[in-house]
Amino acid sequence: MLAANVYDAHMVDPLSLAQIEHAARTLDPVFGNTPQYLDAALSRRIGGDTVVKIETLNPIRSFKGRGAGTLMRGLPSGETVVCASAGNFGQAVAYCGAARGIAVRVFAATDANAAKVARMRELGAEVTLTGADFDAAKDAARTWAAEHGARYVEDGREPPIAEGAATIGVELAPLGLDAVVLPVGNGALITGVGRWLKEHAPRTRVIGVCAAEAPAMAASFRAGRAVPTASARTMADGIAVREPVPEAVAWMETTVDEILLVGEGSLAEALRVVRDTVGLLLEPAGAAGVAALLQYGFPGGTVGTVLTGGNLAPGLRAELTGAATG
Repeated sequence: MLAANVYDAHMVDPLSLAQIEHAARTLDPVFGNTPQYLDAALSRRIGGDTVVKIETLNPIRSFKGRGAGTLMRGLPSGETVVCASAGNFGQAVAYCGAARGIAVRVFAATDANAAKVARMRELGAEVTLTGADFDAAKDAARTWAAEHGARYVEDGREPPIAEGAATIGVELAPLGLDAVVLPVGNGALITGVGRWLKEHAPRTRVIGVCAAEAPAMAASFRAGRAVPTASARTMADGIAVREPVPEAVAWMETTVDEILLVGEGSLAEALRVVRDTVGLLLEPAGAAGVAALLQYGFPGGTVGTVLTGGNLAPGLRAELTGAATG
């Protein structure tokens, strides 16, 4: 028998438009209706009209609270939730769990961003560092949950997480964008946003971005099945996926038009460009959309991109600000 949290990706309408609408109505205001505007300075740098949607101005500095909040609202208080995270999803689950009296344990890789780990603990999560990368930590989380009778939740597999992330699409749809460019990690963001836009703004192309050094989700999208890679070593830890979630890969078939790969140099350049134009310090995954526009050129029309996270590793923050690390 399948565990209760495993979703059949072949069910009809796996990501529900009705549930997305409900998520938008019930979303914690601290995460919703985020700023979205055409940034003139960034548009000049990229070479065309570019709308930014800023998802870093909340208590966890990322978009992940949308999906985690939608999921956690459906769970009873007193439960223990276990997940794996590079840091942002873990922060979101911890934040939303604390609000509902749900204990949270997060497994992260031994080399996880120290600032993200510290913040997860500050928000009340028990954090275990184990494994060489995110996917190894995920295996440990799954095993621990089974052994202790806890609920294991997986970003990219749980429909409510993607439906919560889809509220970004609800907010973007009225803009009538020609394309939206989104980072692709476990897939909840792009499948959720794509699900809504395909129904309510069908002329908007949905373009995903993976790091060239972590191409598993791009390869899986092109193959139509989960294609793991031997490694995922990129500065963009938030999208460093080695083993794709099969459910997310199946959902991408009808929600995504294209996935691009960006190099480490483009990610680094995007951080500087966003700093100098929009005036924000982002983590590399958060600037992946801008990196794609810089690397591949502007496609024309009006393009939107979501600045998804601002939880930088201490060394990178120091590099971008010119501050001493001492």
